Amino acid sequence: MGRPAWFSCPAAAWLLRALTPIFVLAALVPWSAAALAASPAGGLPTVDLALVLAVDVSYSMDVEEQALQREGYAQALVSPEFLNALRLGPNGRIVVSYVEWAGEHEQRLVLPWRMIDGPASAKAVADEISAAPLRRVYRTSISGGLLFSLTLLEDSGYRALRRVIDVSGDGVNNQGRRVDTARDEVVARGITINGLPLMLKRPNASTLDIDDLDLYYEDCVIGGPGAFVIPVRERAEFITAIKTKMVLEVAGVVPKRAPTVIPVVQPPRISCTIGEKIWMERWNN
Repeated sequence: MGRPAWFSCPAAAWLLRALTPIFVLAALVPWSAAALAASPAGGLPTVDLALVLAVDVSYSMDVEEQALQREGYAQALVSPEFLNALRLGPNGRIVVSYVEWAGEHEQRLVLPWRMIDGPASAKAVADEISAAPLRRVYRTSISGGLLFSLTLLEDSGYRALRRVIDVSGDGVNNQGRRVDTARDEVVARGITINGLPLMLKRPNASTLDIDDLDLYYEDCVIGGPGAFVIPVRERAEFITAIKTKMVLEVAGVVPKRAPTVIPVVQPPRISCTIGEKIWMERWNN
C-alpha cells in the first residue's frame, strides 16, 4: 500500500508552514468561548489541551527506534512550530504526560503532568523526557496503554478544553482487553485518540506484526473528534512525523486529506483481534 499523498516529506513540511498565526488562531477560535465558560473562580486551572504521549516499549521496538522516538518528542516540544501553536491558544498553555506501555500490566508513567506555557517549560519537559532511562518489556497491549492513559486524563487536576491520547507503536494488540472496546470506552469520555503507527520493518512470523498497520490503527485504535493517523515508513520521517503530529494536536487542526475515523469504520478492514489470533496460532503450532 502506498504512502498517503498528504504525507510525503514536502507535504509534511507544507503542513508545518501552514500553521501560521492566522491559520492557528482561526482553528482555535471555537474553543475561546469554551475557555471563558470553563474557568469559574476557584475552579481547576484551565488549559487548552491535556495530552498523553503513550509510547510503545515492547521488544519489537529496538533500542535505536526507542531512542529515535524519544528524540522526536523532545525535539517537537521545543520546535518553533510547536511553540507558535501553543502561544496562540486561548489560554496559551497545555499539560503533557509521557507514558510507556507494553504488556497488559506494563505501563509506566515516565513524566507526570507537566504544564507547558512557553519555551522554558517546554525545554524542561523535553529534557525530562530525554533523561529517562530506556527500557523494553514483553507483549503488546495497546488497550492497556489506552485505559491507563484514560485514568490519567480523568484525574489530571486541570480543566482541559480538549483531551487527547497520542499513541505510537509498531505492532498490533495481542494481550489484554480488545483494542476496539478499549478505544470505544475512551472515546465515550470525550477523548480523542490519534495514532502514529511505526512501519519501519518488514513484518515476519517472529515479530507478530502485520503489513497494513496503518489501516489497523485507523479502524481499531483511533477515534473521537478529529482523530487522525500519521504512519511512519522510513526512519528519516520519524522526527518530522512526530513534530507534525504534535503541532496539529496543539493547534486543534486535522490534515484535510488525513485518514480520519469518526467514530469508526464499519466493518474494520483488518480484524481488531488479529494480534490475539496471531499470538494463539504461534503458541498452538
